[in-house]
Amino acid sequence: MFDRIQQFILGDEGQDYAPMFSINENDDPEEVIDIPNTLPLLALKNTVLFPGLVIPITVGRSKSKISIKKAYEGSKLVGVFSQKEINTESPSQEDLFQIGTVAKIVKLLKMPDGNTTAILQGKSKAELMGLTSTDPNLEGEVKALAKKKKPNNKEIKAMSASIRDMAKQIIELSPNIPTEAMIMLQNIKSDEFLMNFIASNLNIDVRGKQHILEITDTLAKGNEILKLMGKELDMLEIKDQIETKVRGNIEKQQRDYFLNQQLKTIQDELGQNPHAEELLELEAKAKEKKWGEAIQSHFDKEMKRVKRMNPQVAEYSIMMNYLDTLLQLPWEEYTSDNFDLKNVKSILDKDHHGLEDVKDRILEHLAVLKLKGDMKAPILLLVGPPGVGKTSLGKSIASALGRKYIRMSLGGLHDESEIRGHRKTYIGAMPGRLVQSIKKAKSSNPVFILDEVDKIGNSFRGDPSSALLEVLDPEQNHSFYDNYLELEYDLSKVMFIATANSLNSIQPALLDRMEIIRISGYSTEEKIQIAKKHLVKKQREEHGLKASHISISDKVLSAIIQGYTRESGVRSLDRQIAGVMRYVAKKVAMEESYNPKVKEEELKEILGHPKFKKDKYSKIKQSGVAIGLAWTSVGGDILFIEASTSKGKPALTLTGNLGDVMKESATTALSYIKAHAEELGVDPSIFENNSIHIHVPEGAIPKDGPSAGVTMLTALTSILTGRKVKSSLAMTGEITLRGKVLPVGGIKEKVLAAKRSGIKNILLCEDNRKDIEKINQEYLKGLEFIYVEQMGEVLEHALG
Repeated sequence: MFDRIQQFILGDEGQDYAPMFSINENDDPEEVIDIPNTLPLLALKNTVLFPGLVIPITVGRSKSKISIKKAYEGSKLVGVFSQKEINTESPSQEDLFQIGTVAKIVKLLKMPDGNTTAILQGKSKAELMGLTSTDPNLEGEVKALAKKKKPNNKEIKAMSASIRDMAKQIIELSPNIPTEAMIMLQNIKSDEFLMNFIASNLNIDVRGKQHILEITDTLAKGNEILKLMGKELDMLEIKDQIETKVRGNIEKQQRDYFLNQQLKTIQDELGQNPHAEELLELEAKAKEKKWGEAIQSHFDKEMKRVKRMNPQVAEYSIMMNYLDTLLQLPWEEYTSDNFDLKNVKSILDKDHHGLEDVKDRILEHLAVLKLKGDMKAPILLLVGPPGVGKTSLGKSIASALGRKYIRMSLGGLHDESEIRGHRKTYIGAMPGRLVQSIKKAKSSNPVFILDEVDKIGNSFRGDPSSALLEVLDPEQNHSFYDNYLELEYDLSKVMFIATANSLNSIQPALLDRMEIIRISGYSTEEKIQIAKKHLVKKQREEHGLKASHISISDKVLSAIIQGYTRESGVRSLDRQIAGVMRYVAKKVAMEESYNPKVKEEELKEILGHPKFKKDKYSKIKQSGVAIGLAWTSVGGDILFIEASTSKGKPALTLTGNLGDVMKESATTALSYIKAHAEELGVDPSIFENNSIHIHVPEGAIPKDGPSAGVTMLTALTSILTGRKVKSSLAMTGEITLRGKVLPVGGIKEKVLAAKRSGIKNILLCEDNRKDIEKINQEYLKGLEFIYVEQMGEVLEHALG
């Protein structure tokens, strides 16, 4: 607002102008004058003339020149109306606003460039009734608007005071407005003229000013002006805040720079430059490092760069962090291995029950290392269900070998930079998690656990599993390149142990670089031993109990395992034992009497009703139902397969969220039965008049694989012949159209799952006999194994 007060730019009709005071600014701005019926008209392009104001107008269009000349030679009155569109050169009545101002031509000035400038003084608001002539100039019938009687009340006075105050604030916040503007405002006494003067100077378009001109009520006009002034004031305040903040930041930077320069000069005079001291400290550390010539050369080169830098620049701190990282890494620093193999074996046996394959592999590596003196570390992959001790085994191995222990969880990792690091030019750059972990361990030969390697993700940021290819390749990891270090780091002495629940989601190239050791689930006997040696003691200590407070027998542990857990590992068992400890801790804390020896009958009170029933799956009371054995990522499980027939069009329906391989097994089994119907005692006509339905319960869980082939064959033959499957019999094996039974995997998990569920007899392929022989015979007590080669043998044993 008021930015036009200092301007006096003369242009075509209605261009920017400098409003002046009327000769009667102290009185009413709208005079009562005699207006002829017809007046020459002047069309303004981009402004509005308010009554009481004097403005200069440079007349450029020929019709406007004629109108001004006629008016000046006659009554000196001219009708001034604003155009609706600025680009209209020859306006008609529709192009003009109907409300305007009758103005008096105070003076005509001939300019040196030949143009004419008219000094106009607004006299009264008027309405354009119609045009009487458009050529050679605009003339029209103009009617003076009846002026409302001005209510001289306190409300209008208050309104004027508010407008003055706000105008004063706007002038103070606008550096381009001269201080004389305040004097001009103080000299205006008329409320109506003040509003016209402010409205004329508002920084709004023609339509906005025209709207104010057309308002007849003084209070309404004042409210509209105040609203527009408020918006302009808000904008100026925000602008002022931004400018103040920017100015303050610049001043602070200049002040800081000046003080830093002074401080630097003082420190130089006193010989106390902290930056020089830091560099000297880094060089002293570098002399103590036992690293290769290539690394020393690289360090010296980066040190020279830092010395040439101004400590105030941002890159200086980045380079100092980089050099500090280089010095903190354990280049060629190794811990001594424990070569007392018997001691190592005893530590591993003490910490973990079972897991013989892993323990033997570690001892073999140590034996070779002891004899040869130098050997690349093995890269092991422990695969097995959750809770069997894969991750904790790594800590035990590190303790037995006397090495540092590092664990890095890869679950959900989806950024390649987490492995290789970021280039140090990026803000916040840092080494990859591998290098960071080794820096933290302060040793270049730790035991490094890569946990959940099967759960690595990938995204647009790269594929972390591909970055691990270099890390886990014994032929390449002696020169692992980290993007932040920009140097090769030797990882060949690091003993990497990866863990996974399943091999299916691991990249084949990554899988090929690791030595796979499968860890099966625990049997009930193994779980009892683990509980006695580890879990009971751990939970007793965590709950603040002494050995005299509680005693849990093997019989009670067996009842907890069979009635309250159904898992391959021992995590759920650990939680149930913790529940028993809490029960006893409450008794001890409240000084209640109780029997320290926990009895089997008390488990119902302590842990609630048993969640699992041992003989739940052992009894089959109808035909068409057979029990299969399945392998899952969390261990083995029992699988019901149900078959039924119904009258109707011949068809085979399969339900239960089955995969393609499992569906093909069902089709193969049905084709075999049809081909050997007479031998099996099946009426061939049943296939022509009945539809067959096979269902596998727990339909929400996806199921796939060939191992259910013999179970589907048995269920179908059972329903078609009406013979029941023998009780306590479970089976697993793949079938072919030729009548062969093929071997399948996951035998230990499946056998242990069958035993947990109370199964007594297990039917397997003859080729799986070797897998049974690998299992500790102590865990197979109470189980009878039936080995077959032909599908006919399966039905003979299952159906009799």
